[in-house]
Amino acid sequence: MDTESTYSGYSYYSGRSRGSHRHGERSRDRHKSRGKDSRSEKSVTITAPPAEPLLADPAVRGEQVQDDNWGETTTAVTGTSEHSLSQEDVVRITKDLEESVGLDCRRYLGLALAVVLGLLVFLTPLAFLALPHLLWPEKLQSCGTACEGLFISVAFKLLILLLAVWALFFRPPRAGLPRVFVFRALLAVLVLLFVASYWLFYGVRILDSQDENYQGIVQYAVSLVDALLFIHYLAIVLLELRQLQPCFSVCVARSTDGEARHYNLGQLSIQRAALAILERYYCDFPVHNPALLSASKSRAAKHLAGLKVYNVDGEFPEAPAEGPGNNAAAAGMVQSQSRAMIAAAARRRDTSHNELYYEEAEHERRVRKRKSRLVVAVEEAFTHIKRMQEEEQKKAPGDVMDPREAAQAIFPSMARALQKYLRTTKQQHCHSMESIQQHLAFCITNNMTPKAFLECYLTPGPTLQYGRDHWLARKWTLISEASVTSGLKDGSTFVLRCLDFGLVVTTKRIPYIQMSEEYIDPKSHKFVLRLQSETSV
Repeated sequence: MDTESTYSGYSYYSGRSRGSHRHGERSRDRHKSRGKDSRSEKSVTITAPPAEPLLADPAVRGEQVQDDNWGETTTAVTGTSEHSLSQEDVVRITKDLEESVGLDCRRYLGLALAVVLGLLVFLTPLAFLALPHLLWPEKLQSCGTACEGLFISVAFKLLILLLAVWALFFRPPRAGLPRVFVFRALLAVLVLLFVASYWLFYGVRILDSQDENYQGIVQYAVSLVDALLFIHYLAIVLLELRQLQPCFSVCVARSTDGEARHYNLGQLSIQRAALAILERYYCDFPVHNPALLSASKSRAAKHLAGLKVYNVDGEFPEAPAEGPGNNAAAAGMVQSQSRAMIAAAARRRDTSHNELYYEEAEHERRVRKRKSRLVVAVEEAFTHIKRMQEEEQKKAPGDVMDPREAAQAIFPSMARALQKYLRTTKQQHCHSMESIQQHLAFCITNNMTPKAFLECYLTPGPTLQYGRDHWLARKWTLISEASVTSGLKDGSTFVLRCLDFGLVVTTKRIPYIQMSEEYIDPKSHKFVLRLQSETSV
C-alpha cells in the first residue's frame, strides 16, 4: 500500500525510487565513515569463545529473524566478518594486551609486597630474641623462670597473629579493582612505620650498648607482638566492621531493558560499592537477553523503512564540492529531510499500537502453544525413564544404564519441542546441547520431576545459572565523575559498563529516623459500669 505525504517541498512515499539509490549510497558512505571513526575510539576486549549453542539466533547478530518451523536439532552456522583489521587496530590490540599484562604484574606485585611485609613482621620478634645470643652471648644474664614463661607467651601470640593475618588478608581476590584500597594501604604503611621504629629503638638502645638484661629484651619483643595484635584488631574494624551498618540505598538499573534492583550498602568507596553490586548482580538479576530487544528495533526500522525522500523538482544533485556555502546547503537539506521524515512517521504512528497489540497477542499464543508441547514431551520422556528404571532393576548390575546414557537416550524425544520453545522465547543462545544433556542427567540422578527439569527453561534465571561463557570473560568498566576511592555520598551516580549493556547506579542516603515514646497509663482506659437496681415500669 503506497503512502504519500508532502512537507516543505518534498514528497514521501512507500516503495522503490530512483533517488533512493543515491541516497542509500550516501548513507552507506556516512555509515562507513562513522564506523571508521568509532572503530578508532573503541577498546578491544578479547574474550573466551562461547560454547556451541543448541540453535543459532541470527536476531542476536543481525536483523533477519529465522523461521520458527525450522525442525533440526543441530545446525552449523557460517558467516563472514563485517569488520577488517587495519594497522591501527593491530596497534590497539597490542596495547590492550600490554595493559592486561600490566594488570597481572600489578596484582602479583601487590601480593609480593604483602608477603615481604608479613615476613618482616613475623621475623622481627624472633630476630630481637636471637641477635643477643649471636653477637654477645658471654655478656648476657641468665634467663629465669619469668623470662622462660615469656617465651611461651611470644610463641602463642605469634601463632594467633599468623592465623589471624592469614584469615583476613590472604584470601583469594574477588576482583581486580582500578585503584588501591585506601584502608589496606594505610594499614600497610602503619605496620611498616611501626616495625621500623621498633628496629630503630632496638638498634640504638640494645645493639649499640650490648644490653646484658636479656629478660628486658624478651619483654621488648613481647610488647612488639602485643602492638601487632592491636593493629590487626584495627584492621578488622576498618576493613570488615565499618561497612556492616547500612547507610545508603542504591538503585541499580540495567540500561537496555530497565530491570532494576535496590540494595542497602554501608560506608564503602565507589569502587568497592561497584564490586558489591556486581557480586549481587550475578545472583539477583535475570540473564541479559539482547534478542528480546530486537523486536522493538525491527518494528521501528520497519516503520521508517517505507519512508523515502524524493525531490519534487528532480533527482538529488551530486555531492557538492567542499566549501562553507556548499556544506551549509547540504546540512540544511539533510535537516529538512529529517524533519519531514519525523512528521510522516508521526502520522503513521496512530495505527502502530494496533500492530503492536496483535504482535504481542500472537507471540503469547505461540509461547503457550510451544510450552504445552514441551511439557507433554518432557513428561512422556520422564515416564519412559521410570519404565526403564523398573526394567533395569531386574537386570544384572553390570547391565544398568548410567544417568548420562539415559539422558542421551531420551533427549531426542524432547529435543524438537524444547528447540522450538527456546527459539520462540529467544533463549536458544543461553543453552547449548551439552548443557541441556548435563542438566537432564543431573535431574535423572537426583530423581527430580519433569517440572523441576523445565524450571530453568520456563523461567529465566540469574546469570550464574548459565554457562561460564556468559559471565566468566566479561570485563566491566567503572565510569564515575568522582574519584573511585572516595566514599559514597547522597546523590552519587556511577555507571558499570560492559560490552552489551550498562548498570546505572544511583545512591540515596538512608534518612535519619527519630522515634519518640508515648506513655499510656494502664488505668486511663478502664471504666466502671453502674447498673440501677430500680427500673421504671
